[in-house]
Amino acid sequence: MATVLVVDDTPSQLELMNVYLQDGGYHVITASDAKDALLKAESYQPDVILTDVVMPGMSGFEFCRQLKRNPVTQNLPIIICSSKNKQIDKIWGMRQGADIYLTKPFSKQELIQALKSVLDSRTPIVSHIRTTVS
Repeated sequence: MATVLVVDDTPSQLELMNVYLQDGGYHVITASDAKDALLKAESYQPDVILTDVVMPGMSGFEFCRQLKRNPVTQNLPIIICSSKNKQIDKIWGMRQGADIYLTKPFSKQELIQALKSVLDSRTPIVSHIRTTVS
């Protein structure tokens, strides 16, 4: 079961994503601001991080930059879930380190599909090398 850290300052949105993810079979850790989420990301090492952009104190964009600068969290996949839906927002989010930019509102299926996409792309590929001794 994959662990997902969900970061959103809106309680109803946080609860909605929590329900969607738990129904999808994921273990969920929540944070209501980016500062708390940075600590939880380091401590729990989730498989994926979902974050909002517009939050007090530290934006989701800054949160992404902080995660990518930290050697402990730099390889964690990030999905931005935001109502900011302009193309420039999406481009900027990806440049800050996000793997996927999902705009609100989204369906349960869209959220689960985004998670599966980043999890599948992070699955290590094991190749078997056969050596021949002459």
